[in-house]
Amino acid sequence: MLLTKAPRLAACIAAVAAVALAASGCSPLTSASTKAAPPAKPPAKLAAHHAKHAARARPAPARHAHPASTAARQQADTLVTEPSAGFSPVYGLIGSARHSIDITMYEFADTTAEADLAAAARRGVHVEVILDQREKSEDQAAYQYLQGHGIKVTWSSPSFTYTHQKTVIIDGTTAVIMTANLTSSYYPTSRDFLVIDTSRADVAAITAVFTADFAHRSVQPGDGSGDLVWSPTNAQARLLGLINGATRSLRIYSEEMGDTAVEDALIAAARRGVDVQVCGENENGEYDSAYARLARAGVHISYYGNPDGFYIHGKVIEADYGTSHAKVFIGSENFSSTSLNRNRELGIITSAPAILSAIAIAFAGDFQRGTRQSLSQLAGDIRDRDPGQSSRPCPAANERTAAAIPDRQSTTVPNTSNSTARTARPVEEER
Repeated sequence: MLLTKAPRLAACIAAVAAVALAASGCSPLTSASTKAAPPAKPPAKLAAHHAKHAARARPAPARHAHPASTAARQQADTLVTEPSAGFSPVYGLIGSARHSIDITMYEFADTTAEADLAAAARRGVHVEVILDQREKSEDQAAYQYLQGHGIKVTWSSPSFTYTHQKTVIIDGTTAVIMTANLTSSYYPTSRDFLVIDTSRADVAAITAVFTADFAHRSVQPGDGSGDLVWSPTNAQARLLGLINGATRSLRIYSEEMGDTAVEDALIAAARRGVDVQVCGENENGEYDSAYARLARAGVHISYYGNPDGFYIHGKVIEADYGTSHAKVFIGSENFSSTSLNRNRELGIITSAPAILSAIAIAFAGDFQRGTRQSLSQLAGDIRDRDPGQSSRPCPAANERTAAAIPDRQSTTVPNTSNSTARTARPVEEER
């Protein structure tokens, strides 16, 4: 990508180098951030949240002398795989910002990221944040902290059921498109993916939508270089197109399985001979009936069901890996009607070989370690929970052994002392 100013080029090089180093287990090129004095007399309910900022002391990691390669600088899409990589790539990008940071986030409860944003604002970076208006109970502490440190924060537009998008834009030149929320209590156990996108067209389109959403103005999202997937604009059509176009294989990561159109497309793919594998969540047998329907058509199912253990939070469709036309979708969209048709969501479709390979490797391990059951076993589970019924799940608990967390590294995770277990949620609530 051509950058017209040397400082911006240097910032881009440093940010991408931080991602590459974090992925290889090295420390990112970041410096310690310090906390500004909190606002006078903060509300009592925020005292604990502010205390975490005061107690946090993150020393500056050692710097690496080797610069990012030319190939790395020119690569449009870079993948960060969680939980193994940690969130240092995001912190590093925030620390590298020279002019602006724009964040759209469904849930925000990461005191490291909050303090880094406050430090950016102190050094003159223009910081704006959109938080979901239906997640105020989760996001209120971050809202108050950021607002108290010179950052412009707004609740999302009521035009959307949820603003479930998870995006960080740095200096109008780099966008991080995430399946993950900035919620540090989830980092150690969640399978999530972050795509770092430096395509000028993509970042411009994402920034234009951010600007409109921040002002609660309507906007027709652009698709950038043709790879952006927006809800509620084109998400369902783009995802169905990816599934319907598969000729050899489909690998699906899905936290939710509640959209009939997507289920029908997966069934049709399996029936035309595509090898379809789904790795998802199924706490308390929530998706037993959907999985049984898929399995009946020949879809292979593997799932996790312990909210305190390894958790499939990523939303991914990888089509025809190993072929010349392979593609993968990574984004915030769940397989639900709300997510695809009524939320603000963002994802990306890419054919970058390194990303395709990384997804395939992660998926193979996760699928192998999950609970794999036959159609007859799924049908038996449904009958056991609700005798006489075979088509709807019952909320009674289903005891299953939690799978071990795969590919965990010794990664420093910011202050997780406030970790809380994921709790049962209303059917239409997003994550």
